[in-house]
Amino acid sequence: MPEYLGLDTSNYTTSCSVFDTENGILRQEKKLLPVKNGEAGLRQSDAVFHHTKQLPEIIEKLLPERLSNLSAIGVSVRPRNISGSYMPCFLCGQTMAKGIAAVTGAKIYKTSHQIGHIMAALYSAKKLSLIERTFIAFHVSGGTTDCLYCEPCSDGLIKITEIGTSLDLKAGQAIDRVGLMLGLKFPCGKELEKLAVKSDRRWKVKPVIKDGNCCLSGLENQCKKLISDGTTPYDTAMYCLKSIEKTIAAMTREALCKKGDVPVIYAGGVMSNRIIRQSLESEFGAFFAEPEFSCDNAAGTAVYAAIMNGGMQLEYTDDFTD
Repeated sequence: MPEYLGLDTSNYTTSCSVFDTENGILRQEKKLLPVKNGEAGLRQSDAVFHHTKQLPEIIEKLLPERLSNLSAIGVSVRPRNISGSYMPCFLCGQTMAKGIAAVTGAKIYKTSHQIGHIMAALYSAKKLSLIERTFIAFHVSGGTTDCLYCEPCSDGLIKITEIGTSLDLKAGQAIDRVGLMLGLKFPCGKELEKLAVKSDRRWKVKPVIKDGNCCLSGLENQCKKLISDGTTPYDTAMYCLKSIEKTIAAMTREALCKKGDVPVIYAGGVMSNRIIRQSLESEFGAFFAEPEFSCDNAAGTAVYAAIMNGGMQLEYTDDFTD
């Protein structure tokens, strides 16, 4: 019964998962890094400290008993698989992976946080067979608003080419900044959605798109003005989320125009939002990770390790042919 351990120490979640490929069971534990009320994030030195403290705790919680058949470890070691991509917080997971591997003899498969998100989304949506073909993936979170063209490759499973990105503020940053204006606690995504669902106002939004890229910096100022003009928190929250929804939709249309009719999958914490998801699902027939696999998690790195180690057989069925 081969087992695969996944680790991810990102901003702002410490995460560990175990994937039992024989029984198809994936378990995970994760814990948000503590952020003080009113603040919009952490310094990297603080993030490293909290990951170092939290990672052993969640591993112990996930694994009350020792793994008896640990075959490999998947770990995110950088934000993206591009030159110069680096954040100190990923050293926590990488160091833990090296220590466990040294004791157990398990192999280590290093990947990026972004690949982990995509693999978790594919697993959650039951679309892992897409790694054998081309598809478009969105990674939309506090640090990224990226539209990615994904192709199969022998080294690292997926070759990623950026099609579009945010030229300024990221979608998750916009949500958190607007949420903090409304008195919500960081990270603000879930609470902002709870406010927005109470709104029945229909907003007309024109996204700012430049050659497939987006600009979201104006959204923060627009929401600030709405608040100062006395707009209700419900309607302001809805305006924020609708603006992001329309922006992602416009980026998707441009990407499909460039790359043809290929499958689209959405990953990242912002894409767990039900308001945004419903519209995109309807228009593009796209696939989404379930909420527990949308936000930062180690599930994708465990799945990555299983596939790279040859411990998982994919079902190569084409769900997209007529």
